[in-house]
Amino acid sequence: MVFRGIITDAPDFDPSTDAETLYNAMKGMGSDKDAILDLVTSRSNVQRQEIIAAYKCNFGQDLIEDLKYELTGKFERLIVSLMRTPAYHDAKEINDAVKGAGTNEKVLIEVMASRNNQQIQDMVAAYKDAYGSDIEEDIIADTSGHFKKTLIVLLQGTRDESGVVDADLVEQDAQDLYAAGEEQWGTDEAKFIMILGNRSKTHLHMVFDAYEKIGETTIEDSIKNELSGDFERLMLAVVQCIRSVPMFYAKRLYKSMKGLGTTDNTLIRIMISRSEIDMLDIRECFRLLYEKSLYNMIKDDTSGDYKRTLLNLCGGDDDLAGEFFPEAAQIAYKMWETSAMTKVQLRPTLRPAHDFDPAADAQALRKAMKGFGTDEDAIIDIIAQRSNAQRQEIRQTFKSLLGRDLMKDLKSELSKNLERLTIGLMLTPAEFDAKMMKKAMEGAGTDEHALIEILVTRSSEQILAMNAAYQAGYKKSMEEAIHSDTSGLFCRILVSLAQGAREEDPADEERANADAQELADACNADSDDMENKFMSILCTRSFPHLRRVFQEFVRYSNKDIEQIIKKEMSGDVKNAFYAIVRSVKNQPSYFADRLYKAMKGLGTDDRALIRIMVSRSEIDLFNIRKEFKETHDVSLHEFIQGDTSGDYRKTLQLLCGGED
Repeated sequence: MVFRGIITDAPDFDPSTDAETLYNAMKGMGSDKDAILDLVTSRSNVQRQEIIAAYKCNFGQDLIEDLKYELTGKFERLIVSLMRTPAYHDAKEINDAVKGAGTNEKVLIEVMASRNNQQIQDMVAAYKDAYGSDIEEDIIADTSGHFKKTLIVLLQGTRDESGVVDADLVEQDAQDLYAAGEEQWGTDEAKFIMILGNRSKTHLHMVFDAYEKIGETTIEDSIKNELSGDFERLMLAVVQCIRSVPMFYAKRLYKSMKGLGTTDNTLIRIMISRSEIDMLDIRECFRLLYEKSLYNMIKDDTSGDYKRTLLNLCGGDDDLAGEFFPEAAQIAYKMWETSAMTKVQLRPTLRPAHDFDPAADAQALRKAMKGFGTDEDAIIDIIAQRSNAQRQEIRQTFKSLLGRDLMKDLKSELSKNLERLTIGLMLTPAEFDAKMMKKAMEGAGTDEHALIEILVTRSSEQILAMNAAYQAGYKKSMEEAIHSDTSGLFCRILVSLAQGAREEDPADEERANADAQELADACNADSDDMENKFMSILCTRSFPHLRRVFQEFVRYSNKDIEQIIKKEMSGDVKNAFYAIVRSVKNQPSYFADRLYKAMKGLGTDDRALIRIMVSRSEIDLFNIRKEFKETHDVSLHEFIQGDTSGDYRKTLQLLCGGED
């Protein structure tokens, strides 16, 4: 195994000298924190154990107890944790996760999914020694169901590590996993646990590839569709660690620091446990995923001696580098390959109502709006639980039966965001998109993000219908409106997308290679030529074709297309191209990110929230929900609960369709 850690054995190491340095740093009034952190982070864990022994021999004191006494807060936790052996550190993390009233399932998942057999066996022994109890018994007492069963399987530390692969067994496992989930009603969880918990990593890599060919979907998407709760999250973590442990940790580190506040225990645990193993690879994966170095993320999110210690463990700023290291290039190439091979099953949250009766619904809506006051609950329960086609029938029947315009009645009875959301649901998809385009361009400012989101994510058929609805509703072509409200290359990009002429063919391998080469060559041209070439390819080729183009782009340039766009472009042009790439890679993930941005921080972008919830509820809102939960560690339902209120919130949560 090749270790790509940051911390290695210090040359000319003398444990007695180091013990004396630490003793002097802590004696007297105050302590020399710089001396402590510089020494501790420049010695390997094995050397730190020798320093602990020398400290006790030379000074008759316990080094860890002295450090606890002299240091405080997060800095103390970090330094003291560095002094423990990896096995005892893991044991403490598990014990902290299961002791007391609640259980920290995220810690159990992270540790159990990512450790190899030897690390798990060492942890089991350390737990017994440190706490006098059996780790398996403690986990059994604190967890339940399939989640518990999987943890116990992983806790045995008996995964096949031979590296020998049986091609027939690969096909059989892939077939068994497909039969256990996608192919049947209900899920055979035991089959998932047995295969994912025991087979070798090399074997499972091949199983995952075979599974994608059989099911035209990734094993991750099947797990999201078939499993739920902590069991789902554990299985996804296992799969992610099979694919790439550094990628798994890069995501965990990002989640620990993004948004308001920092999950310091997670940050400390990962930086310590990986500093001597694969921190270089984690750094590369972090930059690949988030277009920002781990070093700078830590620098921006922490402070003081705590920050200095973490930066020493991180070891360097990858934003200074221009290209991928080989491992990151291979991961980027594989990510695009997986995206290109996968056929995602899009799942709505809103389906046509059974036993639908438009006349009864029309009468019920009229009753809800008649007289003094309005029965908002009755209105919401009908409109938010009918498909758009059914709502159009209600709209027509309301006029036929009652001689009244349902839209006008709703506008007069409802107000603010509830009125905007309800009217949005009552419009046809084309009318709604046209209205959202109009809203994005009217008034003093322009909502460029809305224009980009709509035109990038709609199919050619949807865009043509939107154009017709815009012309009919506003007596002006949408293209004219775009020309009036935007300028330059950004205007040209929007006009190109607004033609509704994107190709819809599958990938052409030969043409994809040629397109990738052209994009790579364009990166060496001046900025105008580069942006024009990007527009000619990104705005016209089909999404399946672009997945292959972006995959081959990594091979030709040793860079990722997202990284190039973020570094070489700016403003609305950058945002438009970036949205195309994100949508090509994973459109539900793109929408999940847009929803998160609409609600995070102070204030809510209600227009964006309404636009996405209405337009995606009958297409892929279930997929968006899953991506939201996986990326942000909180459900979309919960986020809406905390960020909205009243009948508006109730309607949004009905569209959301459930808690994850």
